[in-house]
Amino acid sequence: MDTSTTIAVIIFVAAYALIISEKVHRTIVGIFGAMLMILFGILDQETAIHHIDFNTLGLLIGMMTIVNITSETGLFNFLAIWAAKKVKAQPVALLLALSAITAVCSALLDNVTTVLLTVPITFSITSQLKVDVKPFLISQILSSNIGGTATLIGDPPNIMIGSAVGLSFMDFIYNVTAVSIVIFIVVEFLLIALYGKKLKTQPALQEKVMRLDEKSQIKDAALLKKCLLAITITIAMFVTHSTFHLETATAALTGAGFLLLISFTRNEAMIAKALSKVEWLAIFFFAGLFVLVGALVETGVIKMLAAEAIKITNGNESATAMLILWMSAFASAFIDNIPFVATLIPLIQDMGQMGLSNLEPMWWSLALGACLGGNGTLIGASANVVVASMAAQRGNPISFIAFMKVALPVMTLTIAISNVYIWLRYL
Repeated sequence: MDTSTTIAVIIFVAAYALIISEKVHRTIVGIFGAMLMILFGILDQETAIHHIDFNTLGLLIGMMTIVNITSETGLFNFLAIWAAKKVKAQPVALLLALSAITAVCSALLDNVTTVLLTVPITFSITSQLKVDVKPFLISQILSSNIGGTATLIGDPPNIMIGSAVGLSFMDFIYNVTAVSIVIFIVVEFLLIALYGKKLKTQPALQEKVMRLDEKSQIKDAALLKKCLLAITITIAMFVTHSTFHLETATAALTGAGFLLLISFTRNEAMIAKALSKVEWLAIFFFAGLFVLVGALVETGVIKMLAAEAIKITNGNESATAMLILWMSAFASAFIDNIPFVATLIPLIQDMGQMGLSNLEPMWWSLALGACLGGNGTLIGASANVVVASMAAQRGNPISFIAFMKVALPVMTLTIAISNVYIWLRYL
């Protein structure tokens, strides 16, 4: 290894270690690590900018803006109370209903946004029924990651894979949605078997929830109609984007721009509010991360790792797909799946250049492994961290070990199901 390669590896490993240790905020690590790569001459500013995937960033910014404006309408509170009343406020059925809403919203929005909106409602309803909130929170964490696996826009790893490989919204629907639904059903059955006996409440408390008026939660009906129109247009553009040769970021930002135009035409305060709630920390973290990984691509480190991986599996398609699935699952359980996927995408692309002809099973193995692997521990995915901090703020901390005891076996089972699926469908 020459000097620049050694420096690039040292900066990358140090950045990764700091991200895992959480001693320094990961956004700072991403930005400062990227700048060190440029300052040490590993890559110049022009090349660094070239490595930032603006399609991923644009898609995230667009969807976050749409969700921020929609949350002002009270739609998400309406959905929770409506679901609780539909299941007669019975705790086990409510667990299923809230988990299903979380999974569907995670598939259409993104996990972090979904849990930010659904968790406060979960606390509100469980406190009224006087049932333990933790089974509900654990189920919602697992559901958000499973739901996020099902579509292109549900989870950042899918956005990154789709953007890098040119996979469309419909490609994800055809390839991973069905298996995600099967996994969701299996996981919910497991959780009911585990927690069912604990989830009991009194009829008087159920009656109280049944008397809540979900319609009163809608604070701004006119804005809600505009939001639903913008969401419909955005999803229609996602479904047809490959036909019209548009990027997914164009679809999301068109929806966001249209919603801002029809909602707050000249209202600077509301425009600022909608845009200030975008997760800018996540956006800048991504930008820095793309540069860090770009430096490894430029110095040939990724190519070297790809050659080693092919050596281990002797270039066997099935063995390589299984290695990617299980490795990405267990890596994503203990380190954030976003930097891991950012590192693996160019690795798989290099495998293709080294003679691995059919890369399709590799991409779906990576998507399923990284998204479902995020369920393994409390730090496996951004949504998990968000739920844990919201629970701690409300005096219901979820411990790392307690969560892992339930989540790691569940995650292992979901990867085993994915393994069978990939084997039967692609190999």
